[in-house]
Amino acid sequence: MYLGAAPGVGKTFAMLGEAHRRAERGTDIVVGFVETHGRQHTAELLEGLEIVPRRTVSYRGAEFEEMDLDAVLARRPSVALVDEMAHTNVPGSRNAKRWQDIEELLVAGIDVITTVNVQHLESVNDVVEKITGVPQRETVPDAVVRAADQIELEDMTAEALRRRLAHGNVYPPEKIDAALSNYFRAGNLTALREIALLWTADRVDEALQLYREQHDITSTWETRERVVVALTGGPEGETLIRRAARVATRSSGGDLLAVHVARSDGLAGASQGALARQRQLVESLGGTYHQVLGDDVPEALLSFARAENATQLVLGDSRRPLLARALSRGTAGEVIRQSGDIDVHVVNHQHAGLMPTLPRGRGSLSRRRRRQGFALAVVLLPLLTAVLVPAGPELNLVSDMLLFLLATVVVAIVGGLAPAMVAAVLGSLLLNYFFTPPLHTLTIRDTNNTLGLLVFIVVGILVSSVVDMAARRTREASRAAAEARTLANLAGSVLGGEEALTSMLERVRETFALASATVLQKADGEWTVLAHAGPACAAPGEAETDVPAGRDLVLALKGRLLEAEDQRLVGAFAAQVGVVVDRIRLAAAAAEAAPLVAANQMRTALLAAVGHDLRTPLAAAKAAVSSLLVGSEGMLSPQDRHELLIAADESLDRLAKLVDNLLDMSRLQAGALTVSVQPTSVDELVARSLDDLGDDALHVRADVPEDLPPVLSDPGLLERVIVNLLANALRYSPADAPPHVTASRLENRVEVRVVDRGPGIPTSEWEAVFRPFQRLGDTDNTTGVGLGLALARGLTEAMGGTLEPEETPGGGLTMVVALPVGDDQTMGAPGLRERQAAAVPGGRS
Repeated sequence: MYLGAAPGVGKTFAMLGEAHRRAERGTDIVVGFVETHGRQHTAELLEGLEIVPRRTVSYRGAEFEEMDLDAVLARRPSVALVDEMAHTNVPGSRNAKRWQDIEELLVAGIDVITTVNVQHLESVNDVVEKITGVPQRETVPDAVVRAADQIELEDMTAEALRRRLAHGNVYPPEKIDAALSNYFRAGNLTALREIALLWTADRVDEALQLYREQHDITSTWETRERVVVALTGGPEGETLIRRAARVATRSSGGDLLAVHVARSDGLAGASQGALARQRQLVESLGGTYHQVLGDDVPEALLSFARAENATQLVLGDSRRPLLARALSRGTAGEVIRQSGDIDVHVVNHQHAGLMPTLPRGRGSLSRRRRRQGFALAVVLLPLLTAVLVPAGPELNLVSDMLLFLLATVVVAIVGGLAPAMVAAVLGSLLLNYFFTPPLHTLTIRDTNNTLGLLVFIVVGILVSSVVDMAARRTREASRAAAEARTLANLAGSVLGGEEALTSMLERVRETFALASATVLQKADGEWTVLAHAGPACAAPGEAETDVPAGRDLVLALKGRLLEAEDQRLVGAFAAQVGVVVDRIRLAAAAAEAAPLVAANQMRTALLAAVGHDLRTPLAAAKAAVSSLLVGSEGMLSPQDRHELLIAADESLDRLAKLVDNLLDMSRLQAGALTVSVQPTSVDELVARSLDDLGDDALHVRADVPEDLPPVLSDPGLLERVIVNLLANALRYSPADAPPHVTASRLENRVEVRVVDRGPGIPTSEWEAVFRPFQRLGDTDNTTGVGLGLALARGLTEAMGGTLEPEETPGGGLTMVVALPVGDDQTMGAPGLRERQAAAVPGGRS
């Protein structure tokens, strides 16, 4: 299979070349279907190859040619060439798609050489449409393409492909300009090329991984740098991530993978909030985050690294105290010892050797459970003694000890460690006094009885310890699950766009059962309330708990004193509150800056027009009037006087139009005139712009599809922009290559392109042509700098669009006006187009 980024990269040419090489080696090969698209060099390669005649199919009164699948199957060659794998067959064919025809050939034992473009792959179809604005209706399942025994990428740079297209080696001459201006833009081709390269690289990587698995290869093959960074959830995580990212970026195509090893019992002690922040950092740097289970951290890290074919592993220096590191080598030491071919980086950081002391937790059981345990020990053991004493001759000491042990276990289950120890000691005393000879004394004669009592105490303590540990783990698991659910809800509110500060505070108040939650901001030494849920606190001192939420923010919580184990979760809420406040501030700042930006755009356009367009008609009118004054005494012929009067009249008309426009812009800048943005038909607007050009419009070639969606614009301002650009293109286009205006849709905007074949402008000067005062009367007018480009850009940006230059393939300049797509339903409203036409002021163009 020959895979290409776009049509014209040479897939069919390479396929035919391979066919000739195989035919020379004696392979039985035929051409099942090859499409040359009128390309001479491709057609020449068909000579000398056996071609299976095509099948003609009639559909809706037209004749179409398709591959004759039955004829190829009957011929049964060793290899068949089948071009354009994604092609849709004419209705009535045996299979709907050509790739299904290919599968039939493969089932029949016929090898197939085929071609496909990356835009036809099902997995990237939507991505390609977003980039190019062109929906691809012919697709091939990725699994079909991946099943190929060999995939060969036909690669070509965007510039080379555009040159090939401009030279007529891809499409007929009448399609070249439209193709270059739409699908074959340099940005489109570059993006498609990257998709094809990455898709092929992934396919090669899959093949390599499969080979390693089939041959049981566990050693690292350094085909690509893969850097794994180990995260503990500690404060050093961000330092390690950035260090690992720098290591990965030193080699082209390096991968960054972050991994956290969680305990297999699910009770990891890492800060989930810190891990969430570190995960965001990893993904922002282009890496991926992973979490694995394992109690042996070094083994788990190395197993993950080897499974990912990692070449380097980044660890942080231990946060354990020096004494602990002296007694054992720790995680880093074990990883280094077992790493083998993997390079290990141990990164020092400011938290090394500063393992924090964990806060002491409460008992594993509630106070009520412990009180019940003590009560049960005091009541149950004497009651058991009272029951067993009358039955003394029938039971021996072993039976009595087992019954007391059972009672101790019951106490341990109910009350935990402390009540069970009390029960064990009390039970041993009762056993000694009532059941161990000599009776009714606290002395023991028999060594076996002494040993039995000691074992009874030890077993009682051990059983109670196990029960206490299980209760502690249960409590920790419940707490962790509750925190996880809370953090998940918090993350969901962020992803869902919940930015209302009051709703966030209400969530905090409900989560911790508080009376109120308040966000306080400190400015000029005074506290002000930004938002609150419940009765507001005027200052942090009025709250039982206050948590920093930013540089000048505090989250004040009132109602009860929070426990130490709640602080981590409160910190996550406070951090999110700070993020929400920052977003509100940024939104307010952006809203304040928007009028200033708009005013600056209008001011720039105004200055450009004054310095750029005002002087030319004024100078022409002045010159004509001066000539008339000088020649007033009969020095001028009637014809000369008439020509001077016409020149003065035309100049004054231009000046009057310009002044009208400047007044409109001044009112707009002052807020007295609003830009009338409304859905506007592009094809009608271009037609009106050509009418405004007068006879010059005869030298402009227009190609604007009628089915384009409307754009959001001010029709009068947009008409002025297009007329300006067309006049500029006419001024610098050679006589045998008139300017060309076209339009196309790209995602959620429509682009109007004015193409000329003139001298063009160097790329380094593209931004300079949009500065004011570029074409004064005393400057060189042969540089190709267009009249009024600063004004045109200012008006375009005022409507919410953009005006950017592009290089015309083969020489020249292309101006691209991009505007957002309007509402199609609005365009269908009765009388709207009439209202649009009436809204365009006369002479605005």
